[in-house]
Amino acid sequence: MSGTLHSVLHPAGWDAAIISQFAWVLFAAGAVIFVAVMALLALSLRSQARPAGALLWIGGGGIAFPVVVLTALLAWSTWRSTQLAPQSSRDALTISVTAKMWWWEVRYRDPASGVDIVTANEIHIPAGQAVYLGLNSADVIHSLWVPSLAGKRDMVPGRVTGLTLRADKPGIYRGQCAEYCGAQHAKMALHVVASPPDEFKAWLARQALPAAPANTPLLERGRAAFLQQRCQACHTIRGVSEGTRLGPDLTHVGSRMHIGAGTLRTHRDTLGGWIADPQAAKPGVFMPGSQDLDRDTLRALATYLEHLK
Repeated sequence: MSGTLHSVLHPAGWDAAIISQFAWVLFAAGAVIFVAVMALLALSLRSQARPAGALLWIGGGGIAFPVVVLTALLAWSTWRSTQLAPQSSRDALTISVTAKMWWWEVRYRDPASGVDIVTANEIHIPAGQAVYLGLNSADVIHSLWVPSLAGKRDMVPGRVTGLTLRADKPGIYRGQCAEYCGAQHAKMALHVVASPPDEFKAWLARQALPAAPANTPLLERGRAAFLQQRCQACHTIRGVSEGTRLGPDLTHVGSRMHIGAGTLRTHRDTLGGWIADPQAAKPGVFMPGSQDLDRDTLRALATYLEHLK
């Protein structure tokens, strides 16, 4: 699986390739126009006298040239835009994505039981297949953008929009909220993980399972700390406690690459630091710190969460 990609100039899907072509054509056209204008400016500075055919230069370079170039670009871009994938859930895997300040809730439908599988900040998809994201927002206007796979789509409270993704090959593709949504807008990232179809099915089956049991004294202490600290008031761990979903579902949090919506790599140490003082990494988040926990209990809780894979 290739490394993380986050650039419109490195397309990994059909729509992204079209958008990348738009970018290169506009870069080239802009460069040609810039060079032409600078050349005319240089010529004008060399002579104080009014050049012959000045009106022709003004009419041709200032009116006719822009009209021809912009009309050609408009016609070409309109034709090319018709080749973008239709935003439809027909014949596509459907995934629900809800934007919240400042993280992403992701829901799948378990094909075996029909119940929802809830995760956060990662969208797993089968490579080579169309995926339809049903998008909505729980609070303010957000916008989902995965540059290597597709264009951006706004997410408006009270309205469901859609975005079709297709990754041509396995890889990890970074996405970002592309609409300013508050203090931690810049740290509202997600990752799209495209896997071979068989690996995706296996991942989805694992995600449908309840949380891994606490089978050591240290893990049991961490599980008890989770309940004693009332973490379940905001978080769900299936098989342990059903929370209110104010915060991300933690049933398999240890299997995710990052915590804090792409802010920190998932590790026992970063989990412990986040639990103790999330404001240090992401000022303004709604999660309160747990600085009153003693070192051993904090370590046990972080170890337990890392264990949830």
